[in-house]
Amino acid sequence: MPPLMDSADPHPLSDVQLLDAARTGDYDAFERLVRRFRDRVFRLARGMATSDAEAEEVVQEAFLNIFRKMGTFRGQSSVASWVYRVAANAALMQLRRARRKPHLSIEDNRQDFSEDGTALASSFGDWAKQPEESLLSRELGDSIEGAISELPEKYRLVLLLRDVEGLSNEEVANTLGVTVPTVKSRLHRSRLFVRGQLEDYFRRR
Repeated sequence: MPPLMDSADPHPLSDVQLLDAARTGDYDAFERLVRRFRDRVFRLARGMATSDAEAEEVVQEAFLNIFRKMGTFRGQSSVASWVYRVAANAALMQLRRARRKPHLSIEDNRQDFSEDGTALASSFGDWAKQPEESLLSRELGDSIEGAISELPEKYRLVLLLRDVEGLSNEEVANTLGVTVPTVKSRLHRSRLFVRGQLEDYFRRR
């Protein structure tokens, strides 16, 4: 993932260069690293949290952990994957501290799956085929957000990292410490579960 341009940073360094500089005690480099990744970390945190305030707590904890653990980065993954991993762990810790309503089970989803998690048949509508104006509606956005919030944490993380943040299957696997087939299986199940939750919405449309 290429470095993001920062209007206040006319000479952007790579993610690795910024992290290396921050590890030498360059606090300005760390601040630039925070600016570069903050929106992405907040999106992930908001997808896991129940409110903006809870998401902000996750963001603060994530960057505090990044600051503390900079010395542990060994370059075996991209800086972005490492940041997402720290943020995901912070979000999971926050969720464990909070009382959450039980999630619906997707293990017993009415879909049939092949060994790699691909659905063999689906009776759910595909929201990707709906009119663009419908996709952009606030009502649909709220419905999608609500459906995603029902996913168990491990499935929600895969969906957010893959479909919202745009990471590849390999990057998601590396971030979460699981195999690529596991990512594919969880992603297919998550997508189909969300589509199933939205079935009534599209029927009304």
